[in-house]
Amino acid sequence: MIAYDMLLLRFGEITIKGKNRSRFEKAALSHVKVLLKKYPAVKIVREYGRIYVELNGESAQEMISILKHVFGVTSISPVVVVPSRLEDIIEAAKLFVRDLPTDRQMRFKVSARRVWKEFPHGTQEMNRLIGSPVLQLCPQLKVDVHNPELELRAEIREQGTYLYSEVVPAAGGFPLGTNGKGLLLLSGGIDSPVAGWSAMRRGLEIECVHFHSYPFTSKKAEEKVIELAKVLSRFACQIKLHLVPFTEIQTAIAGTGQENLTITLMRRSMLRIASLLAERNGALAIVTGDSLGQVASQTLASMNVIGRVTDLPLLRPLVMIDKEEIISQAREIGTYDISILPYEDCCTLFVPKSPTTNPNLRVVERIEAGIAGLEKLIEAAVSDTETLIIRPDEEVVRQNEEAAAVSDNWF
Repeated sequence: MIAYDMLLLRFGEITIKGKNRSRFEKAALSHVKVLLKKYPAVKIVREYGRIYVELNGESAQEMISILKHVFGVTSISPVVVVPSRLEDIIEAAKLFVRDLPTDRQMRFKVSARRVWKEFPHGTQEMNRLIGSPVLQLCPQLKVDVHNPELELRAEIREQGTYLYSEVVPAAGGFPLGTNGKGLLLLSGGIDSPVAGWSAMRRGLEIECVHFHSYPFTSKKAEEKVIELAKVLSRFACQIKLHLVPFTEIQTAIAGTGQENLTITLMRRSMLRIASLLAERNGALAIVTGDSLGQVASQTLASMNVIGRVTDLPLLRPLVMIDKEEIISQAREIGTYDISILPYEDCCTLFVPKSPTTNPNLRVVERIEAGIAGLEKLIEAAVSDTETLIIRPDEEVVRQNEEAAAVSDNWF
């Protein structure tokens, strides 16, 4: 097994951001530093377009499993560092191929890059000088410079030569928080956690809002949502979860007798509350797990009527995504098995038999006007909201003055 010396982290889309590039790279660097702060031996170095993590004895695979979740990083390669002498480079190159299977041919290529111009051998010459002894050692290798299965790269620098072949895909997207903050409506279902992950991947810092209706919903439903938020926190280091009491509002809506409009009325109240919480917490958008046509409240007509209650942008990352694609993404990020646990949230518990798919805005507004004290109920729900600080593999912290002092830009 190869003993790697460091990891190479590559950036993707942010490299085209011109004057913003430095800011984006610094944000990704800060995220890496937070994730690795419990590994004091590692050293983190930022170069133009790259981050290097010097392992100093730490496991390369363990570090990769952590860092592949850093948004803005498209891929990671474990690297061997050797002195920039020809004999050392060739011996190190042999390490990458000595354990290859011998029962089949494998397409192979060497890609050398002479960063240190004083090195006595040019790039094309180094490709031959490295490739020849490697091919002698492993006759099953067949040179294919256009479509190699194994590409051995060598970057020759004055301080040492970096050799690597493996490229591990990472999260990609934009570094966390570089495109502002959004408030995610987090239910206990499959869609909303995936929407939250997708929003974070596009550079949003997110805070989550969950509506509960005790005693209609159980504590198990709340625990389920906390676990979903904990999974999302693996990608963000920390997430705030706002738990909103919704029982009084739901009871008032049920009292209207307009069963087919129950979900429409509920979601409009939820958006009003979310808008107030967003203003309080500095969020500039609301993120939902809506997928067009999936349920009655997600028809275009329903989304139009529901969305009229807020002036904030409504971001719907999944709006055109098929359910199977959403489920596949949920499995990949680790939320699916939690989402399918049989603990109902306040929306699934109160779904009417025949919800309307084409609500009339004037009718909905007239019904809301007839709900006594709805505005005060919404204000009370905001006032009674409890906030949790959630970090991966740590106990949940109830929001208090000390927790509130944590900066929004803490990472």
